[in-house]
Amino acid sequence: MNAHAFDALTADRLRANGSLKWTGFPDTIGAWVAEMDFPVAPPISAALHDAVDRNLLGYLPRPLITGMSEAYTQFAADRYAWSVDPARVRPVSDVLTALEHTIRHFSRPGSPVIVPTPSYMPFQTLPAELGRELIQVPMQRDGDGRYTYDLDALDAAFRAGGDLLVLCNPHNPIGRVLEPDEMLAVAEVVDRHGGRVFADEIHAALVYPGHRHVPYASLNETTAGHTVTGTSASKAWNLPGLKCAQVVLSNDADVKLWNESGADRIEEGASTLGALANQVAYTAGRDWLDDVLGYLHGNVTRLAELLDGTGIGYRAPEGTYLTWLDCRDLDLPGDLPRGPAGTSAYFLEHAGVALVDGAECGEAGRGFVRLNAALPRPILEQAVTQIRAALKA
Repeated sequence: MNAHAFDALTADRLRANGSLKWTGFPDTIGAWVAEMDFPVAPPISAALHDAVDRNLLGYLPRPLITGMSEAYTQFAADRYAWSVDPARVRPVSDVLTALEHTIRHFSRPGSPVIVPTPSYMPFQTLPAELGRELIQVPMQRDGDGRYTYDLDALDAAFRAGGDLLVLCNPHNPIGRVLEPDEMLAVAEVVDRHGGRVFADEIHAALVYPGHRHVPYASLNETTAGHTVTGTSASKAWNLPGLKCAQVVLSNDADVKLWNESGADRIEEGASTLGALANQVAYTAGRDWLDDVLGYLHGNVTRLAELLDGTGIGYRAPEGTYLTWLDCRDLDLPGDLPRGPAGTSAYFLEHAGVALVDGAECGEAGRGFVRLNAALPRPILEQAVTQIRAALKA
């Protein structure tokens, strides 16, 4: 693989930059929290510097909301062939805030929340914080380690009282990019029970060759009618600290409910600089994104070569920069329900690599770890070298 400017980034430099990813577990390789190590896209950097110079640091102005919404809708049309009215694209601080508001106002009061697992860690904890039961629906794995939805188990979850399904696509942590037929099968189950869907599509722009992101709400009138979509430029352009995401409302009834539910308060939580950065990402950051996607695809491909012979199971992700490593055959200490314990703790202590423990992603994740591959490639190679040495020891 040809050298890239990202290859020159060193661990010492990344630690000195002070990101959570590199300071959360000092003196280790940061491969846990979902942010990239790469410098921000130059058009975004220039826009942010200009905004600071102009003292554009006050409350979020309406023209900027309009610009962000229009930029997203044009990006969605170009990348996903999804036609969205910009007036239905609303700002929020992050996708989890959008999910919280959806649980409170768009699902049946007191009903359980349905989460296919393994899942993004906060999906395991947020329902309880809101006084809701969580129904985990473990996904199925074929012989090659590819995950698919268990439609019978999903149906049972709705029959058990579940009302809102959290559908993550591309899926964190397993890296699946769902195909239209799969989502239509899920939609049939949801519609049969009169359920709702929160579509977390924050990784939508991070899809590798051979796969295509199709927004769940774009499939047909049925999915548009029961879906609230949350997305953002934060993952694909590495902007999570700027606190801005988009809620996409795909039917008139939800627009009305959103407007009547006090959503103006959560819209005000989006930051001015975040909305600006999202707007510029969607309009002027596409070349940078394509370059990053090429680099990330090289990383997740290289990881298969690096892990060969370790006993760690690995299937390259179809999207996201998150990789899901099957460590169940390594005979390591059993992992615990929360925190850096068991499998991830072993690699933290013995390999000096900080990972997310699979048990934090639900019962279906026990014995797995999530490794963030959005590292400079030499550091990714060093991480696996240290893992291999720990396993030999």
